[in-house]
Amino acid sequence: MSSDTIRRLLGTKLPIIQAPMAGVQDSALTIAVCQAGGLGSLPCGMLNTDNLVNEIRRIKATTNAPYNLNFMCHDMPAYDEKKHSEWQAQLAPYFDELDTEYDKRAKSPSRLPFNHAVADAIEPFSPEFISFHYGLPDPDLLARIKQWGTTIVSSATTVDEAIWLEERGADGIIAQGIEAGGHRGMFLSDDINTQTRMSVLVAQLANKVNLPIIAAGGIGNNRDVKAALLLGADGVQIGTAYLLCNEAKTSQLHRLAIKSDRSQHTALTTIFSGKPARGIVNRAMKELGNVNPMVPAFPYASIEMTQLRSHAEKRNSDDFSPLWSGENTSGCKEISASELTTQLSAGC
Repeated sequence: MSSDTIRRLLGTKLPIIQAPMAGVQDSALTIAVCQAGGLGSLPCGMLNTDNLVNEIRRIKATTNAPYNLNFMCHDMPAYDEKKHSEWQAQLAPYFDELDTEYDKRAKSPSRLPFNHAVADAIEPFSPEFISFHYGLPDPDLLARIKQWGTTIVSSATTVDEAIWLEERGADGIIAQGIEAGGHRGMFLSDDINTQTRMSVLVAQLANKVNLPIIAAGGIGNNRDVKAALLLGADGVQIGTAYLLCNEAKTSQLHRLAIKSDRSQHTALTTIFSGKPARGIVNRAMKELGNVNPMVPAFPYASIEMTQLRSHAEKRNSDDFSPLWSGENTSGCKEISASELTTQLSAGC
C-alpha cells in the first residue's frame, strides 16, 4: 500500500502513531505528537469516565488534529480469593521488609475493558480513531463505534490474530513484535512461544491480510522507521522512544533506569499485572521469576504489586515498579515529543 493509504487511515500528515502508554503519560504527550503531525494516543483503560472526558476535552481544546483513544478488550474473571491469599502469602516477606501491611480491602482492578458506559461517555466526541488491545469489543459495541465513522485498529502478535481482526471488521493491524515494551497484545493464545519479532511478523502479515499494517516494536529512530516501511509496513507505532520526552509523566526512578545500563536487560513478565509485558528487569522480576504460576489473573494481579510499589518508591526504590520498556532504548531523548516526532519521521 502507498504512504497515502496509511495517511488516509490515520488522518495525519505523518505515518507515525505514538503508542499509548498507561501510567507514564496523559493528554500532554498526545497533544504534542498530534501537533507535530503524528497520531497522538491516549491510554484509556485506567481512566474512569470523568477523567477520560476531561482528557479528551483538553486534547480538543488544544488541537484540531485527529487523535487516538486506546482501550482494552480483556475478559473480566471473578476475583479469586484463594489465589490472592496465596499470592499475598508469597509477597508477605516484602511487606515485612518495607515495614507495612497489605491492605486486604483492595479488590478493585486498575484496568477495565471497553464497555457501553465508556461508549456513552465518548460518543459525543465522535472520535476519529480508536485502537484496541486484546482483540476487539463485542460485536454490538463494535457496530456502535462503526456508526460514528470511527477508524478502528487493534494489535496482533501472530498471523492468526491478524486474520481474526480482519474478519471481524478492523480497519488496520498493529503488528506488535516481541521486542515491544509494555503489555503484549496477544489474545488468541497464552503461549509466549507463538510470539515473534516485528520484522518477521510484518513480513508474514504482508502476505496474509489486506489491511494497512502498522509496525510496532524496536523502532527507536528515523532509520528504524524507514527500515520498517521497507519491510512492508505502511506505518509505525512507537512507544519507548517517547518515555524521556518532556511531556511524558515517566517517574524519576523509571527515567533513571532507562538512562542506565540496566535498560539493556528487559524481559517479559506477568508478575505486575497477570499478563505478559516487557520491562526493565528489577529485583521483583529476579526474585519472583518473570512468569510466576502463583500470580493472580489479569487485571487483578496488579492489586498487590501496586501496594508494594507505592511503599518502595517512597524509599526511592524501583524494586517493585513495572519499568515498562522495549528492548531498544537508544532512541529515548529528553526533548519535546513534537521534536522527536519530527526527527523520527524525517523523509517518510
